[in-house]
Amino acid sequence: MNKAIAAFGLVALLATSGCSGLSRQEQQALTGGAIGTAGGAVAGALIGGSVVTGALVGGAAGAAIGALKDDFAE
Repeated sequence: MNKAIAAFGLVALLATSGCSGLSRQEQQALTGGAIGTAGGAVAGALIGGSVVTGALVGGAAGAAIGALKDDFAE
């Protein structure tokens, strides 16, 4: 489990390292997706469900919320 968490952290770090040219909305979607993926994976592990399913659902929800965040603020 610790190796999986470390591998996920490394992939997340590498995936977000080249994001300097993104717009604000794209950055928020990416950040929301990353946070949602991590949260969904943890939730899936804690409730005894599938970690992968939790990560996929959390990532999709986080990306959608991050992308639409400015629309909610208006």
